[in-house]
Amino acid sequence: MKAGLLKWASHANPLTVKALSLVPSYRTYREMYALLQRSQRWSREELAAYQMQALSRLLDHAYENVPYYRRVFRDRGLVPGDVRTLGDLELLPFLTKEIVQANLPDLKARNYPESAFEYVRTSGSTGIPMGFYYEQGVSRAREWAFMKTQWDRVGYRFTDRCVVLRGHVVDAASSGIYWKQALFGRWLIMSSHQMTEEALPAYIDRIRRFRPRFIQGYPSTAVILARYMREHDIEPFPTVKAVLCGSENLYPWQRNLLAETFGCRVFSWYGNSEQTVLAGECEESTRYHIFPEYGIVELIGRDGRPVEGPGAAGEVVATNLTNFVCPLIRYRTMDVAISAEGPCTCGRAYPLLEKVEGRLQEFIVTRGGHLISVTPINYESGAFENIRQFQMYQEEVGELIIKVVRKPTYTEEDTRQLTRELQWQLGDEVNVHVRFVDEIPRTRGGKFRYLIQELPISIGDL
Repeated sequence: MKAGLLKWASHANPLTVKALSLVPSYRTYREMYALLQRSQRWSREELAAYQMQALSRLLDHAYENVPYYRRVFRDRGLVPGDVRTLGDLELLPFLTKEIVQANLPDLKARNYPESAFEYVRTSGSTGIPMGFYYEQGVSRAREWAFMKTQWDRVGYRFTDRCVVLRGHVVDAASSGIYWKQALFGRWLIMSSHQMTEEALPAYIDRIRRFRPRFIQGYPSTAVILARYMREHDIEPFPTVKAVLCGSENLYPWQRNLLAETFGCRVFSWYGNSEQTVLAGECEESTRYHIFPEYGIVELIGRDGRPVEGPGAAGEVVATNLTNFVCPLIRYRTMDVAISAEGPCTCGRAYPLLEKVEGRLQEFIVTRGGHLISVTPINYESGAFENIRQFQMYQEEVGELIIKVVRKPTYTEEDTRQLTRELQWQLGDEVNVHVRFVDEIPRTRGGKFRYLIQELPISIGDL
């Protein structure tokens, strides 16, 4: 029996194997999921009390078992008991990606065996790749509990069929294999690297025959499919109830395109690989509901102090409350978000974000040193009609290059219209230059970056 299982596992899809690897941690998942079913109806006071209790437990642990934090407390003349309120977190310094890189061995908790550490590395979408640790099996099981709780809001069940359009390479491009099924046939994993004009009809036919209830993907990958369907007047998939978007910023033009093309709700969530913050939309709103059970989130302004009031923009600084093998306390995510006023009509007392503007590296720097977010730029205007793919690039202040992959119908007038459109949206302090390329690569993780920002940017520039 054991030999047969090992033989089967050697041929199984990696996502199926990963899912089965969580089985020993199913109790962790079940307990976390059960807590979230209760806590999502708690009052704001009850949630704050839970956070404070969890934070106290985390700080006590970090002080006793994590060398880096023992030094931080001693250097500042502090002990965990000095942090009596959530606001007292300001007594501790920020944790940056550079600090994590330089101190990773000392960020490992000494009271865990080596087998408990799962090394994870970010893709470096902010320009700074970074390694850190999950608790083997446990961290992923807890993450599933939070993700399932989010997706419950749009009716997701584990038995539902789901098309996955994320950064997967299913097989070599020359094989002609564009997809594989996983999770006992419930997930159709489709390669995002082979979605060419020639292959997309086969993708659409396979999705229609698969009859999924949900499409899960990076927004940029789902957009490739949606654009093709719109351009060729292809009807929506009748069984799809919602598109689940995450791991990239969801721009307004992408949300509109996906909703119109697929004829369903587009649900977005925000998080990071470091598992320091997780927030998602609800049944009634497109505002991001921050999970207080997951972590403590601060919005920090250019002076390093918290920003206050609805509509205020700040960098997301987050403290994970569940990862004890490698605690990340007051971690600077380099993401910019806008605060929102609550509570939401859904009844949850969670703190809210109006929107996530994206990474700091997703801002254009003007000649005057001001930052312009790429989020509100309208990429669905007529200026982009004859463009197959595009990407912005900046390495000089006030100068923006837009790389363009042209359709056969592209003309010189399209260049002039594109330049005028972007110039109008960005203002006089940014010069726009168009360059033609044959293709625009994705990141190693399969994500697409609409702006490659080579200039150093900090929250103080906002």
